[in-house]
Amino acid sequence: MKKKIIAFITLALVLFIAYNYIYKDHRIIEKESPDFILNSNSIFQEFSKSQEIAESKYLDKTIEVIGIVTELNDNDLTLDNKVFCKFKNNITKISINDEVKLKGRCIGYDDLLEQIKFDQCNIME
Repeated sequence: MKKKIIAFITLALVLFIAYNYIYKDHRIIEKESPDFILNSNSIFQEFSKSQEIAESKYLDKTIEVIGIVTELNDNDLTLDNKVFCKFKNNITKISINDEVKLKGRCIGYDDLLEQIKFDQCNIME
């Protein structure tokens, strides 16, 4: 009988740990402090030199990027034709050729468009 109780408690503990590991709280990039503060040209140069090294350094990190808006849509924009930034909400108060500072999570490099991709972006005031 003791073996069954110990086995049940062990199983319950393993399931509890596995559940908490799999279903972590979502990151709120807006509230995180940036791991790096860069301009769009410098981060692009690092990805151009070595994509593997740059991805190991920047991938899934919170980064603050400064650049000039070259393309603008409802909920995304492009900085200096090099950094694509996806927002959760529609973008207001910004127009093309504005210099902006924003914070987001780096999700990788698009070889086809030759752009660095960011998501969960928000504009820094």
